Amino acid sequence: MIDISLFEKINTPAYVVDEERIIKNLEILKEVREACGCRILLAQKAFSMFSLYPLIERYLDGTTASGLYEARLGREEFNGEVHVFSPAFRDDEFDEIASVSDHIVFNSPSEVFRYHERCKGKNIGLRVNPECSTQSSPIYDPCSKGSRLGTTLEAFDERVLKLIDGLHFHTLCEQGADALEITLKAFEEKFGKYLKDLDWVNFGGGHHITRDDYDRELLIKLVRSFRERYGVEVYLEPGEAVALNAGYLVTRVLDIVHNDIDIAILDTSAACHMPDVLEMPYRPPLYDSGFLGEKKYDYRLSSATCLAGDVIGDYSFDAPLKSGDELIFLDMAIYSMVKNNTFNGMRLPDIGLLDRDRNYKVIKSFGYEDFKERLS
Repeated sequence: MIDISLFEKINTPAYVVDEERIIKNLEILKEVREACGCRILLAQKAFSMFSLYPLIERYLDGTTASGLYEARLGREEFNGEVHVFSPAFRDDEFDEIASVSDHIVFNSPSEVFRYHERCKGKNIGLRVNPECSTQSSPIYDPCSKGSRLGTTLEAFDERVLKLIDGLHFHTLCEQGADALEITLKAFEEKFGKYLKDLDWVNFGGGHHITRDDYDRELLIKLVRSFRERYGVEVYLEPGEAVALNAGYLVTRVLDIVHNDIDIAILDTSAACHMPDVLEMPYRPPLYDSGFLGEKKYDYRLSSATCLAGDVIGDYSFDAPLKSGDELIFLDMAIYSMVKNNTFNGMRLPDIGLLDRDRNYKVIKSFGYEDFKERLS
């Protein structure tokens, strides 16, 4: 249950991150880390609320980055290791990336050969592709046919083994330990022969470790067994697991219109404030609501942009909606703040924190200048 009174005076739209739930997730990750002897990193591409990094660094070992800016953020705000991977690096950014990173993972042998001499004192890795799909969504499947992510066994150049310290694979998305078990088998069949002279293997992200039904005992067994077989350090780099179910997007109804169905226009936007709703697509969970027909009053929830398809989803409620009503979308800490945009000049939501004492405070607000400064 959510204490609605905690949200009544919030200026909407607003992302609200629940510190208590973040801590719950971090405690689980810490237990896994200690039980299997691995190192766990925050994948900033899912959650980059750096005001919480001093809290997170008490539980995790560092951060992962997808490029220069995330790497800099990890170095500046998080007291821990900085790992960076990119499908390809820009030459004019590489020296700065190397200066702020501890581990640099390349996507191809050619990039290892090109940049290794500029990585003095750094851990060098190569991302590999075990060509083992365990999911049905092609947009999030790094092992799909024709994927650019990772080096296949066919493209593997054994000369890189003299230049690298570890291998990296990332194949999962919101999946359980059973999918990792399948992936590990494929990885070992293809690349296990190369591990005897390496120091570490990064199992990537997509592990939903903090989900209630996740088999953490299996994960611990898999990591322990792998470390014993190969004598390497193991890294996990979850992003969603750190902030899973730990955030809300609070919004208000602006108006109700009717066209075959009652349509509530909100002060938030799927396209601008929760892009995954249209990209996946998916119907985000909404507090105290049901599916169409489940409750007495049906509504389509839409957005205040001019994009006809900027629709969040269809929901039902116990009472009619009216202008000014507050709605609370759930699980909005991940892939929201990091992906939002100002299309149509939409105002970015506040970023707020519901602290462990259940006090709400605004961490950051946005205005016209944030929209203007992205343009020219």
